[in-house]
Amino acid sequence: MTVAAIAGLSFSSADGAGAIAQEIDSEAVAPSASAEFDQTAAETIEIVPEQPVFVSAEVVQPLPETTAAPIEQQASSLRDLVRRVDTDTQMSEQMRCLAGAVYFESRGEPLAGQLAVAHVVINRSEDRRFPASYCGVVYQRAQFSFVKNGRMPRIRTGSAAWDRAKAIARIAHEDLWDSEAGDAVYFHAKYVRPSWSRRKTRTAQIDTHIFYR
Repeated sequence: MTVAAIAGLSFSSADGAGAIAQEIDSEAVAPSASAEFDQTAAETIEIVPEQPVFVSAEVVQPLPETTAAPIEQQASSLRDLVRRVDTDTQMSEQMRCLAGAVYFESRGEPLAGQLAVAHVVINRSEDRRFPASYCGVVYQRAQFSFVKNGRMPRIRTGSAAWDRAKAIARIAHEDLWDSEAGDAVYFHAKYVRPSWSRRKTRTAQIDTHIFYR
């Protein structure tokens, strides 16, 4: 039956068949109307950039944090620096030995003389010829006359002289102020002349004390 149906399919005329074939060919060769529109649209589309939007708002730029200048830069003099130093903090044993030497050896001296005495103790602790700690230097035998039987006398801890000695000890320990005595490791009162002084180099005289290295 299928063969019969195919055999029965015929065109009414050769012209009809040719017309159909021509129509098919024209569709294959000529572009469709929609294709022409797509191409024309692609050629004529204009890309318009977006307009910038300006927002009125306050711009806050963080400033770098400012830190206070060190106390030695704030001080106008050694006396001013002594006033600025905090002496209420608890002292270590080594710092107490340093302040004790200042207190007993030079509390009647000007501040520059007290600072020089503190630097002598510090310089000795850094010199191989002497003990390597403040307390070791202070308690070394026959070096400081205020030490009796290896002990330091009682300190009047509530006095202004002790507060100054503590401040001077910290200033010297932290190297906050230069001393006129420089690198001295010896000193004596000007009203005595020990034999060892002739073999040392004098660095300074501050009030009643003469300093040597």
